[in-house]
Amino acid sequence: MTLSPEQQQIKDEFIRVRGTWGPAWDAILELDARFLKTYLDFSAVPWRENGHLAPKVKEFIYIAVNSAATHLYEPGIRQHIRAALDLGATAAELMEVIELTSTLGIHACTVGVPVLQEAMAEVGLTIDATLDERRQRIKDDFTNKRGYWNPFWDGLLQLDPDLFEAYTAFSAVPWESGPLEPKVKELIYTAFDASATHMYVPGLKQHIVNALNYGATVGEVMEVLEIASVIGIHCATVAAPILIDELRKRQQPG
Repeated sequence: MTLSPEQQQIKDEFIRVRGTWGPAWDAILELDARFLKTYLDFSAVPWRENGHLAPKVKEFIYIAVNSAATHLYEPGIRQHIRAALDLGATAAELMEVIELTSTLGIHACTVGVPVLQEAMAEVGLTIDATLDERRQRIKDDFTNKRGYWNPFWDGLLQLDPDLFEAYTAFSAVPWESGPLEPKVKELIYTAFDASATHMYVPGLKQHIVNALNYGATVGEVMEVLEIASVIGIHCATVAAPILIDELRKRQQPG
């Protein structure tokens, strides 16, 4: 389409600030230029000159919220992996972001096991909360490798030590060999726990505490939350092109 001076100005500013453009943005620009401008201002907040996180780390946060199992927004994953590579990220760093984000599925247990325990209590079933030698070893191994313990792990450890032992080994891989500093690892967990498609409060609080203990500033944590807050635009980046397509079909003769 031919752009008006206002639309062209918004597009130029978007490319300057965000460093990218694509057909989805064309569709939004055509349908509602003012909406795109306000989104640009919103999404640009963590990129202001006095930002807290390094640009490469910001891209890691975008990758985490886009690739999380609760979201899986492929265009965003590709865009931000490309941007991270342009900023000098290594394959090992990016694979570590993916590994950290792949742990999200365990929340089926950190949410589900307490519910199971409540149900057991209602029907009169109990479990011995005493840790035997194996369970204590598994708990110590997790604490040593991951750097913390939270009571939401207690039920899973007691009910299914096999799963917890396997999860400890799985989740510890980026902690044993990954190149990212611990603070950044914890900020990645924070990002996908805070995301609108997950909102896992127990993990969110734990990983914010961990990040602060590893030296993260409040400004850095806040910037993670700012980045995670923009995934709502994916409603428009998916739906606006469909709207344009359907409108144009109705304008076709015959």
